[in-house]
Amino acid sequence: MKKMLAISALLALLVTAAMAGGSKGSWTGYVSDAKCGAKVNADCAKKCAEAGQPLVFVNDADKTVLPVANQEALKDHAGHHVKVEGSMDNNTLTVDNVSMVEESAK
Repeated sequence: MKKMLAISALLALLVTAAMAGGSKGSWTGYVSDAKCGAKVNADCAKKCAEAGQPLVFVNDADKTVLPVANQEALKDHAGHHVKVEGSMDNNTLTVDNVSMVEESAK
């Protein structure tokens, strides 16, 4: 009985920890709009964002398109290549910090 109670308590603790928040990290990618998604075009992203389309983050690593919880954090970066720091929860990015990525000469 004590063993079952201990296992139940441990499971409850793990579930609570998992629900408390997402994974923290940093990601590099482009700020696009929900309409264009992974087809990042700076001019289009800016126009669509001004027209009310939500901003999204397109991850460089795997080209996944992630919704952004706090739109204000990226409002001045539509179409830009950026590095974001923040947290991911249920495939939604919450941005704590954003910085421009310097493009290398080709």
